[in-house]
Amino acid sequence: MSIEIKISRRRISYKNAMKFLLKRVDKVKENKEKELLWILEHPTTFTAGIRSTDNEIIDKKIKIINTNRGGKITLHNPGQKIVYFVLNLNKRKKDIRKLVSTIEKSIIEFLKIYKIHAKNDKKNIGIWVNNKKIAAIGLRVSKWIAFHGCSININNDIKEYLKIFPCGLDNRKITSVYQEKKISINNIENKLAKLFLKNISNI
Repeated sequence: MSIEIKISRRRISYKNAMKFLLKRVDKVKENKEKELLWILEHPTTFTAGIRSTDNEIIDKKIKIINTNRGGKITLHNPGQKIVYFVLNLNKRKKDIRKLVSTIEKSIIEFLKIYKIHAKNDKKNIGIWVNNKKIAAIGLRVSKWIAFHGCSININNDIKEYLKIFPCGLDNRKITSVYQEKKISINNIENKLAKLFLKNISNI
């Protein structure tokens, strides 16, 4: 199956990204456009999933955008890579767990490139390094079209997480690639796209 790879070099506002994503969801439902794998960054944005509560907000002055993805409140900011999907599970295995494990596997393989040992957690969805969260996953499925995706902390300002309880968790237990390894990080979009495409093709 053919998947369009879209890489945005400039930051895309969350609202504009959602407009684009939801439009593609409708087109994929109608078999009018290809599935999508989109890698981008957002400006600093706090979003609340369908399971979030006001208790997760520490700094009451921040603006929250409500979204229809699963999960709770989280942060997107410059230096964090977002990987969005629009995948037609009608033409694949109708297995949400399989999709989540594929996303987890792809992130773990990506981090391994930088010699960072990461793992998933059956109780808390996402990817962890030394008991700190480095990547979050939030999905929604409509008529077996899966969309939204994951975020991976690369070299973003993780102090911004102190304004919330990200995914309902201890906001001190967040890390990034740069926090784990003080390394030069280049051309990661293509590496991410290649890994995700390889693993998604096996769903």
